[in-house]
Amino acid sequence: MTTVAAVSTPYGRGGIAVIRISGTDAVAIAEKLFVPGGGSALSAIEANRMVWGHIYYKEESIDDGMAVVFRAPHSYTGEDTVEISCHGGIYLTQKVLESVFLCGAVPAGPGEFTKRAFLNGKLGLSQAEAIIDLIDAQSMEGVRLAGAGARGILKRAADEIYVLLRDAVSSTYAFIDFPDEDLTDLSPDELLERIGLAKEKLSALVRSYSVGRAVNEGIRCAIVGKPNTGKSSLLNCLMGEDRAIVTDIAGTTRDVLEETVSIGRILLRLADTAGIHGTDDVVERLGVERSLRALGDAELVLAVFDGSSALGEEDFALAEHLRGVTCPVVAIVNKSDAGTVADVDALGVPFAKTVAVSAAQGDGIDVLRTMIEGLFFDGQIDYSTEAIVSNARQYAAVCAAQQHVERAEDALKNGFTQDIAGMDLELALSALAEVDGRAVTGDVVDTIFHNFCVGK
Repeated sequence: MTTVAAVSTPYGRGGIAVIRISGTDAVAIAEKLFVPGGGSALSAIEANRMVWGHIYYKEESIDDGMAVVFRAPHSYTGEDTVEISCHGGIYLTQKVLESVFLCGAVPAGPGEFTKRAFLNGKLGLSQAEAIIDLIDAQSMEGVRLAGAGARGILKRAADEIYVLLRDAVSSTYAFIDFPDEDLTDLSPDELLERIGLAKEKLSALVRSYSVGRAVNEGIRCAIVGKPNTGKSSLLNCLMGEDRAIVTDIAGTTRDVLEETVSIGRILLRLADTAGIHGTDDVVERLGVERSLRALGDAELVLAVFDGSSALGEEDFALAEHLRGVTCPVVAIVNKSDAGTVADVDALGVPFAKTVAVSAAQGDGIDVLRTMIEGLFFDGQIDYSTEAIVSNARQYAAVCAAQQHVERAEDALKNGFTQDIAGMDLELALSALAEVDGRAVTGDVVDTIFHNFCVGK
C-alpha cells in the first residue's frame, strides 16, 4: 500500500497540529523532514518514544516540534506510523503537510487510517463504526455506547453467535456427505439446542437496537397541537434555552423548527411544528401541511393541549390525526399553573403517557423528561458487558441472521432433515458475517469510511 498522510487535528488555529503518516515508507519519509534534536536519524529512535526536533520544508527549518514512531504491527493502522506535532498555525500546518508530500507521501482519503486498521485486522467493522460514533457523540451516553463498541463488545457478541452457527453448519455438512453414517458432531436435539441459543442471542441484539438508535441516532419527535397551546415554550424548556419565538399571538410558529437535545440517556430530534388547525391563510396552510408530515414521520409525538381551557373543535380535529399514528403519543397538558380544565381522556386517543406541565414556569418538565426516557430505556444498561446494535446496517444484518435461524429451527421442529435446515444456517452465517466485516462488499466498506473525516 502507498504511504499516506493527513492532518489529524481539527483545521484551524490552535496550540498544536498533528500530522499522521502511515505506510511502509512512513519512517523513511518522515526522517527527510524531521531531524531529532540529538542529531540521530528518526529511524534510530526507539518506538513509541516522543522526541523533540526540527521540522524542515525543503531545506529550510520552519518549526520545531515533536515526533513519535509506531512500528508495525503495534500501531493504530497496523503499519509503520509517524505522528509529527507542530505549532497549530493554519499556514504552518499546511506547509508541514506539503513537506510530507514532497518527501514521498500521498494525501489520505476520508477515514483512510481507520480503514487501513480494519483491512489489517486491527479493528472489526463494528469497532470502526464505533470510532466515528465516538467522534460524533452528542451526549455522555453516546460516548459510553460508542466506547463500548470501540472496545469490541458488539464484535465479541457477534463472534460468539458466529461460532455457534459455524459449528451447526459443520454438523449439517457431515450429514449431507454421509447421510447413512452417524458422523455428525451434533445430534438433532443438540443441533436444535445450538440453534435455539443462537436465536436467543440474536434476538437480544435485535432488541438492543431500540436503545442504540435512541442514544446514537436520536428519536424523531414531533411537538404538535393547535395554535397557542405552548408548543414553542415546551421546546425551549426541553432545550434549556430560548430557541423558538414565544408570544401570546396564536400562530407565531409557521414552519417546522428542528433541534436536537439530550433527554436523560437518549437524543431527541425535536420538531416544533406550526399549530394544526383550519386556515385560509396560504402561509399558515403550508405550515400546517409540514406539521402533518412531521407527525407522520415521527417516532414519538408530544401532543400539547391547553389545560387551562376546555377542549375545543381543533383539539378533537387533532385527535383524529393522532389516532392514525403508530408511534407512542404523550399528552402534554400545558399551563398547569393556570388550573386544569381540559380532560384529554375525552379525545379517545390511546396516549402512552399523560403529564401536566407548565412550560412557562418549568413545572413538570423533569417528570416529562423521565417519562420520555422510560419509553425507550428499560432499566440500566451495562456497557461493559451488554452488546448494543447502534446503526441501521448492523440492525439489518442481525435481523436477517435471526430470520434465517428461525427458519432453520422451524425446519427441524417440523421433521425435516439437517441438510434442509443447513441451507438457512448458511444464510444466517453469511448475514451475521456482515456485522463485523467478514463478508461485506467493498462498496459498503468504502461508504462507511467515506463518512469519516480526513485524518482519522
